[in-house]
Amino acid sequence: MERSEQSYNNYKIPVPIAFENVFSHFYIAENRTCQSITKTLLPSYQTIMVFSFGATPSLISQQGTKIEIEKCLVLGPIKQALLYTLPVNAEILVANFKDDAFYRFFGNAILSDHLPIHPDELLEENCFTDLWFALQKMDNSKERVEFILEFCKPYLRNPNTTSQLLSTGTNEVLSPIKEIAEKTGQSERNIQLHQKKHFGYSAKEKNRYIRFIKAVETVQRIASSSSKADWFEVIEQCGYYDQSQLIHDFRHFLNLSPTKFLKFQQEICQAKPE
Repeated sequence: MERSEQSYNNYKIPVPIAFENVFSHFYIAENRTCQSITKTLLPSYQTIMVFSFGATPSLISQQGTKIEIEKCLVLGPIKQALLYTLPVNAEILVANFKDDAFYRFFGNAILSDHLPIHPDELLEENCFTDLWFALQKMDNSKERVEFILEFCKPYLRNPNTTSQLLSTGTNEVLSPIKEIAEKTGQSERNIQLHQKKHFGYSAKEKNRYIRFIKAVETVQRIASSSSKADWFEVIEQCGYYDQSQLIHDFRHFLNLSPTKFLKFQQEICQAKPE
């Protein structure tokens, strides 16, 4: 993708087949305008690694916590919307970990206990600082992504059977926990603990998120068609009990009501592959 010298550029780079069980995609954003740009990142239930080049970008949580990204930061799983600001001449490259890939990369690091954090602190090495300096010298985002993928190879562990079943068995209606417990000869509690430790969330949390994303996509279709929102139709299509439950989910994940979300579509960034 060609860069525009006086614009805000953002795009996604797909992942080669060999890395499809590690990353969903890479996201690049560059602010070449004359003013800071703030966007809202939708929750993705993925752990992300952000590399910063140029001016220092920042993240703000729903609780008001501000984090500046000096070089590299690991964050997630992203369970609620975040505001991120790119000052003039800021550039970020975001690697989006898939399923349990963060755990397979960083081993025994517990997501909820350590993040956000510089990845070198998780590995007790300076390899990511060295990686950042190597990436900083490159001008092409595609070249940077290829370098990151090659860098990752020695650190990645293969997924175990339980993780593979959890990655492929989740659906919108039923929790796969019971079925996986029967297949692996483990208790349901063990499978639940495994998912929480390796993926960073429970099946219940993920199912709620899937329902919410279905609602988001329904609202986005309404916005693109310029038709009037029928909220009762959204409730029925997405499996909500009533309007209050729909509103509660939007406030939980985005800190916005569904109607405000519909108005602010241009400020929303959804971290998902094309």
